[in-house]
Amino acid sequence: HTREGHRPSLSDLPKNKLWRSAQIGAEIGSAGPCGRVLTRGEPGWELINELAPLPTEDIIDKPGKGSFCATDLELILRTNGVSKLLLGGITTDVCVHTTMREANDRGFECCMISDGTGATDAGNHAAALRMIAMQGGVFGTHAAAAAVVAVLDTLPRAGSATASFK
Repeated sequence: HTREGHRPSLSDLPKNKLWRSAQIGAEIGSAGPCGRVLTRGEPGWELINELAPLPTEDIIDKPGKGSFCATDLELILRTNGVSKLLLGGITTDVCVHTTMREANDRGFECCMISDGTGATDAGNHAAALRMIAMQGGVFGTHAAAAAVVAVLDTLPRAGSATASFK
């Protein structure tokens, strides 16, 4: 689970990002229908109940589009021996794609769940998926959720005699 948001003081908000948000009428930190826009601790910043993490799951609070920049995500993944990532969420062409590129640069194998992501424009979603597959999978791969589940179902279950920690 990740969520983009800034400190209530906005001390972690770059000026160019503030300017861009103001240009589209959703200035970060300004009052909105769900509290201050993209501000940590505000109601609109919280994860919706349907996607709430389990008590054992971490939430990565990020000040930008990617989930690695200015967060402890890489430390958490490496500490737990994770080398392969399944990515989903919104938006395909911005936050999810940025995270995938950051992960790829750090040596993680990545698969974006193509029907588990979405963009504000169907053309942007399709273009983002095409970019992943370019040059033989320059950033990793993508697959539909059903295909991902089919592969996961073939893996040993945690606690089984053949399960591994990686």
